[in-house]
Amino acid sequence: MLPRRICVVSISNQKEKKGRYAVKKRYCMINHIPAIIFGAPSDKVYLFVHGKCGSKEDAQNFAEIACDKGFQVLSFDLPEHGERMDNAEKLVPWEVVPELQGVLSYAKRHWQSVSLYAVSIGTYFSLLSFSNEHFANCLFLSPVLDMAALIEKMMGWAAVSPEQLQLKKEIPTDFGEVLSWAYYTYAKEHPINTWNSPNAILYAGQDNLTDRRTVIDFADIFGCSLQIYEDGEHWFHTDEQLAVLRKWEKTYL
Repeated sequence: MLPRRICVVSISNQKEKKGRYAVKKRYCMINHIPAIIFGAPSDKVYLFVHGKCGSKEDAQNFAEIACDKGFQVLSFDLPEHGERMDNAEKLVPWEVVPELQGVLSYAKRHWQSVSLYAVSIGTYFSLLSFSNEHFANCLFLSPVLDMAALIEKMMGWAAVSPEQLQLKKEIPTDFGEVLSWAYYTYAKEHPINTWNSPNAILYAGQDNLTDRRTVIDFADIFGCSLQIYEDGEHWFHTDEQLAVLRKWEKTYL
């Protein structure tokens, strides 16, 4: 449901420094899902869940940091992304949640310790999928934490009332999203009430998708470490923003 004009992409597309060691990676399939495993064999792994308009390759730069610290990184394509652009599966929670749970089951079978890195809407899907899990560590970048509130915000942008959406079921918008009554009702019926893992959040002060109050309340309720980068945007993409991101990753890895 994130507007296509605001996409979390390219967090790993910066040019490699001359002479930098290229992290090992192996492409594989987990069930029917294209995935990449970064790094040399290890007993601990980060499960990387990318954001809207992203792909499994977005884990590259984080993997270079994590693998240097002895982790592997497991990244995969969400529906309608990466190698799955033309597949039948849709980026809706009732389809994504079983997939994420299957990927986590795979990770548990192959690694002793599993941590989580989730970006934007990838965070929302992770919160839905893993509410009863306990990860060794979690990192959330520009997290979507309240999907119902985000859909209501987008309804406001499009001047669409709940009554109109209920009547029409789906309404296209001029910012590239299709508002969905089914998605909206699912989000309201599945609030995020449980999270059991140690967590660090990097939030941008200029994020116009997740409200500041929402992220502060989430951090307070679930005991998360919260860093607010006032000059940042929902999509971390400038050199300065990426430098802040890399420092945060190294600090909370």
